[in-house]
Amino acid sequence: MRAEKQLLTKEYAARLNASPFFIVIGYQGLKVSHFSELRQRLQKAGAEVHVVKNSIFRIAAKEAGVAELNGSLAGQMAIVTGQKDISAAAKALKNFAAEFDKLKIKFGFLNNSRLEEAGIIALADLPSLDVLRAKILGLLVAPATKLAILINTPASQLAQVIKAKSEKT
Repeated sequence: MRAEKQLLTKEYAARLNASPFFIVIGYQGLKVSHFSELRQRLQKAGAEVHVVKNSIFRIAAKEAGVAELNGSLAGQMAIVTGQKDISAAAKALKNFAAEFDKLKIKFGFLNNSRLEEAGIIALADLPSLDVLRAKILGLLVAPATKLAILINTPASQLAQVIKAKSEKT
């Protein structure tokens, strides 16, 4: 393998090791302007997309310890990686694919577990990580709020009874 290809392979292996997920997309027929828009949307979601030669990516994935790709790489492919949650990147890809029919979500890996297209779409339909955290916090705070209301109720009722008695006399 030539030195340039070895360098690219090491770069992609490092990128795969640094990211908790990657998603493989097919972009055949997509215009350059649309691909640039995809890059911008993914950047807002905390992810990035890179076009890579299939043979180089196959070797990089093997070096990164990713399970066998089983000949899944064919045609013009690009790899989406990121540091944030996979849900935001999947949501950006799903919305973009709905607008531009040329983009095809192939498969992905999340923590060395393979995800097919349906799994990635399911992740895209999940609420964002911040929304999930807020829901969990709300569930944790709700019992404490109810307890405070329950403890406070007899005292407020007693105060109302005393006030009513004082107004009668």
